Amino acid sequence: MKFVDEATIDIAAGDGGAGCVSFRREKFIPFGGPNGGDGGRGGSVYAVADRNLNTLIDYRYARRHEARNGEGGRGSDQFGAAADDIVLRMPVGTIVTDLETSQVIAELLVPGEKMLLAKGGDGGFGNLHFKSSTNRAPRQKTPGWPGEAKKLKLELRVLADVGLLGMPNAGKSTFIAAVSNARPKIADYPFTTLHPHLGVVRVAPEQSFVIADIPGLIEGASEGAGLGHLFLRHLQRTRLLLHVVDIAPFDEGIDPVAQAKAIVGELKKYDTALYEKPRWLVLNKLDMVPTEERDARVKDFVKRFKWKGPVFQISALTREGCEPLIHAIYQHVAAAQRAEEPEEVDPRFAAEGGAIDG
Repeated sequence: MKFVDEATIDIAAGDGGAGCVSFRREKFIPFGGPNGGDGGRGGSVYAVADRNLNTLIDYRYARRHEARNGEGGRGSDQFGAAADDIVLRMPVGTIVTDLETSQVIAELLVPGEKMLLAKGGDGGFGNLHFKSSTNRAPRQKTPGWPGEAKKLKLELRVLADVGLLGMPNAGKSTFIAAVSNARPKIADYPFTTLHPHLGVVRVAPEQSFVIADIPGLIEGASEGAGLGHLFLRHLQRTRLLLHVVDIAPFDEGIDPVAQAKAIVGELKKYDTALYEKPRWLVLNKLDMVPTEERDARVKDFVKRFKWKGPVFQISALTREGCEPLIHAIYQHVAAAQRAEEPEEVDPRFAAEGGAIDG
């Protein structure tokens, strides 16, 4: 299935039904009084987060979504039926923005979460509604209220704990395939990933985290070069970035330090908040470096790169060094999750804050 992470749609909630003017007419009851009912409510438009979806491709082709209008009121005290709501199922992580006001209407972060996008119009009043002691034969009615209509932008940002960052062919896809259930395309020739991949890494039966692989960045990505800048948004919700570097590049004329510095520069140009996220350095493809040269090459890289953070040496192909890395990642993610959880307030405290009796 083609990966689509942006779409523009038009939605329209239903109008409310009009009220009715009617009078009771029965034999031997010459002044039966008003009995015109109110109109029904128009259908609303909702968005629901569906964990089984991972792309917005459905909305690339179906761009117009309209709810039905409410039914008009009728005589004999009959109110119009309300129209059915329509529900748009979207992937978890979708952000819905009003294109006219640039206001974020909904952010679907929890599976099953339901958000109102456009409210249906209320039904109009029939003449039964206007009956009073001084107005016993009202002929007033009101039309239904119009439903909301909006032009929306849908933007998908995948929900992952860890994001992989690096040049094309740094070995990111090989790494995510080695440690998770993701199966991206891998080959023995240079090419780049074309769309993000998500994988679940199982550290223990009840310990796991989600990792995301995006297309590799190249120099000039912040100005539109390559594909990587199109998918950097998918790293904005991560708790940790892994900067994967090919320590043994395919072409001997390539300097890994220059490539790594270019990636950091593009990241800073794209989004300062993303640049300031916790970032670890992962030196990959150690299997292609002679054993006696590994320590010297790693030390030389760290020194010239002027890196002060955590450094991991791995070979995604042989899984060498991967186990310590994923355990360290899980510890970091679990600590970040605990820090984000709200503190529980002891119910024995009074509302104004009192001491607990021993």
